[in-house]
Amino acid sequence: MTVIYFTSIGLFLLLCLLLCLVVLIQESKSMGLGASFGGDPGQSLFGTSTAVVLKKFTAYLGVLFIAACVLLSIWSASMATPKMKAPAEIEAPVEG
Repeated sequence: MTVIYFTSIGLFLLLCLLLCLVVLIQESKSMGLGASFGGDPGQSLFGTSTAVVLKKFTAYLGVLFIAACVLLSIWSASMATPKMKAPAEIEAPVEG
């Protein structure tokens, strides 16, 4: 069970890195620092129609990220709680 847990943590970290990359690739509404370094607002790394695709992909990744956060937090909390065993039969002391 722990192998599956740590594999899901690894996949979650990859999801986080992919989400960060997709957010950083997107063009800002105001050029910001890109204009001071000579960036052309008409140029895009992947073409001109990718803005819509990147917005949708970012939204899907965001929903997946929130769902993964909730599931992993529930899973981690359930692993942290101690499992209660059934109490053993209590033997009566023998007087003798």
